[in-house]
Amino acid sequence: MRRVVVIGGGASGMLAALTAAEDAENRVVLLERQQRLGRKLLATGNGRCNLTNTAAASARYHGAEADFVRPALEKFGPEETLAFFHGLGLLTVTEYGGRVYPLSNSANSVLDVLRFALDRAGVELRCGCPAREIRRGKTGFTVVTDVESLNADRLVVACGGCAGAKLGGVKDGYELLAPLGHKRTKLFPALVQLRTAPEYPRALKGVRCTATLRLCAGDATLAAGEGELQFTETGVSGPAVFDLSRAAATGGEGLTLHVAFLPYTAAELDALLRARRAAFPALETGEILTGMVHNRLGRMLVKYAGLNAAAPLRALGEPELRALGSALRDFTLPVRGTEDFDHAQVTAGGVRTAGFDPETLESRFAPGLFVCGELLDVDGDCGGFNLQWAWSSGRLAGRLGR
Repeated sequence: MRRVVVIGGGASGMLAALTAAEDAENRVVLLERQQRLGRKLLATGNGRCNLTNTAAASARYHGAEADFVRPALEKFGPEETLAFFHGLGLLTVTEYGGRVYPLSNSANSVLDVLRFALDRAGVELRCGCPAREIRRGKTGFTVVTDVESLNADRLVVACGGCAGAKLGGVKDGYELLAPLGHKRTKLFPALVQLRTAPEYPRALKGVRCTATLRLCAGDATLAAGEGELQFTETGVSGPAVFDLSRAAATGGEGLTLHVAFLPYTAAELDALLRARRAAFPALETGEILTGMVHNRLGRMLVKYAGLNAAAPLRALGEPELRALGSALRDFTLPVRGTEDFDHAQVTAGGVRTAGFDPETLESRFAPGLFVCGELLDVDGDCGGFNLQWAWSSGRLAGRLGR
């Protein structure tokens, strides 16, 4: 028998343990520092668990080696992932943008089928058992915990990143791998809220809308996207913002966020606002955008454009209408950074991928050691891409080079 130890009971660790257990020669032990498996998994997709995305491909991932994810995704992509989970009894539904969720709308359903599978496969679970040290021997490894030292013929490290500390995000993995020769990049929070100049966001706290976004450094666009935007006490959040947050975290100082609230050209907006003025000449200017955007957002845009909200629409001249159209097309917020790792869903950066074979995820420095998941310098876009990397890399690492 060959003992395989998997460190980390998150998404990638559970998949690695299940994959290793498919070989009858392997006795698999899964270590988890917390008292239960998959706590971060339960929080994904606002508790719904955005299991994967049907559009998952290497172009949706980031890191020093952009193509590092390709072999894992090609061997176990969204189609194979869904077949795997359907085989465990999970029913799923595909929604807008290729996002896949459990039909139950509960992340518990995903975790439950994984727990049942681990039990059926005979994987030995040891929760509340953090790994403190990895020692490399002549023929394997020794994993030191608080209560014992475990010998392992093969070792999979799937500790995750440091995002979401309240749900188990730690730096354990980086510290465990450093003595074995593996260095990490600088770490940044990703898929996280942006902090901006607070005046307008604070007044709009809780307002949601669909918008087109550009993150800029001077005249240069660092990142762009569209989708749901939500205003918060300290800035902006929502899926569209999350996709820009990596660029915001790594882009330096002096960034600005440009928001377009309506998908119209300047000429189309000017015509729309003129028509509104002609139809409702006695209406207060503060209500000119009623029916076009959220009421609170509309009144705020009137203020942002420098208009007198109490004046009747008949008093608005062409310059005022153009100013309001400009506010709708290019509402600008100075960016003051991102929220910290406690609020982030994902860690950008991680253990340098150059130290691993992308075809197997085996260490180039310590043969028999495999690493997967968020611990590596790989992070994906918002929308199920990071969980797909967890499944793909966990599956590949759990094959143990086979």
